[in-house]
Amino acid sequence: MSSFVSFRPMVFGLSMTVLSSMALAKLPAPTPPTPEEKAKAAEAAAKTAWSGKVADFQLCKSMDRAAMNHFEVAKKRGATAAADASAPACTDPGPFAAPAAAPVAATATAAAPAAATAATATPAAASAAKK
Repeated sequence: MSSFVSFRPMVFGLSMTVLSSMALAKLPAPTPPTPEEKAKAAEAAAKTAWSGKVADFQLCKSMDRAAMNHFEVAKKRGATAAADASAPACTDPGPFAAPAAAPVAATATAAAPAAATAATATPAAASAAKK
């Protein structure tokens, strides 16, 4: 019976060694994203940005309603309160429009000559081209 008890720690140590070596194995490198995955990510980023604009618009409208309520209550009580004219108006972002998908190969070939031209141009010519 005593030999069985001393055998357990050895089996446990051996199994932990095997498991830790499997955990330290090198993982394969991630594959580069395909053009479809890049387009899907760009659309998701655009939709997230649009959702943020919609949230800002809704917050602006609710703040306007709260301010109007405050001014109405103040007017009923006889206090003089005026709206701040310097506050910007709320701008509606409109419906979501997916970004136009440009072919990846066409974008890469069009960017290469532009980069070469910009690299050889003088700083004055480059600033004039930006305008």
